[in-house]
Amino acid sequence: FLIAREFLAGDSACLVLGDNLFHADGLADQLKRAATRETGATVFAARVPDPERYGVVTFDDAGQAVEIEEKPMNPRSPFAVTGLYFYDRDIVSVAERVEPSARGQLEITDVNRLYLDAGTLQVERLPEDALWLDAGTHRSLLEAGEAVRDLEDTRDIRLGYLEAIAFEQGWTSRDTLLKQAKAYGNSGYGRYLARLANMD
Repeated sequence: FLIAREFLAGDSACLVLGDNLFHADGLADQLKRAATRETGATVFAARVPDPERYGVVTFDDAGQAVEIEEKPMNPRSPFAVTGLYFYDRDIVSVAERVEPSARGQLEITDVNRLYLDAGTLQVERLPEDALWLDAGTHRSLLEAGEAVRDLEDTRDIRLGYLEAIAFEQGWTSRDTLLKQAKAYGNSGYGRYLARLANMD
């Protein structure tokens, strides 16, 4: 955010870590809700078997976030903060307050903790059946590819097809989608877009 200061120009921001992949029914509604919040920050949490690898969020009995720790040795919660974040217009000034951690890094967890301490952090829990993949290692990248393949094969959906997403969200027309399908020719991608455009 400090590097992107001029690009943001005082606007709000969404950050998605490049090695994180998400798929869940209802996720689009959660994202829209987060994008419309004008103040504070929204992060997304997922239940994981190995929370010590992540930033961990702890909730009180009412389901409100009360603590965030970065890679704790003894996690107090099974919920990891995923690599998907929404921040308000104050994000650059908040990021400026972060000091390097013991690892010598500016931690996103510290940014989130500042919003939490200010009482302006919202934590959205991903559904239990959500697919969240952190493909930051060679092994996890391979596992992510296999998971996406399996999901596409068993549910006949395509993940990350930007033209399809734009069409399904109403951002482009059927004619535009057909032109895009034609541009991809007889490839699997082109055939999928054509089939999507021709569905009633």
